[in-house]
Amino acid sequence: MYEPIRTKSVHSTMADAPSDFPHRSREEELDIQLAGHLAALLAVTDELRAVAPSADLDTAAERLAEQVARLRGGGAPARVPLTAATSNRDALHRRAHAVAGRALLVAASRADTAAAILAAERMDAHAAALEPRALATH
Repeated sequence: MYEPIRTKSVHSTMADAPSDFPHRSREEELDIQLAGHLAALLAVTDELRAVAPSADLDTAAERLAEQVARLRGGGAPARVPLTAATSNRDALHRRAHAVAGRALLVAASRADTAAAILAAERMDAHAAALEPRALATH
């Protein structure tokens, strides 16, 4: 009823078999994910700094850049130039809040306290920035 397998499997079945591609540990994968989320949050923060400059956003951008550099082994993150942005401030705050939430989840699963605290602070700041406008429209 079933035809026997005639070719060798493309998947290695031996535990000690060397592979042709590098493997990363779970921690390394989480570092990469967390650095990506924090870099995305940094990009949105830079966009917000262009739309509505503030000392809080400047400090947040510096702290985010430090965390991204730490997670990437010292490599400086790409930055959004502070030019006149035309983005909607509320949309940027909502996007930043969502990205900070994802960063918080990865930081918590990785047990990275510094990144988790920073992400939670940014979530609170972006939620607070949206709150007065959300109440004014209802």
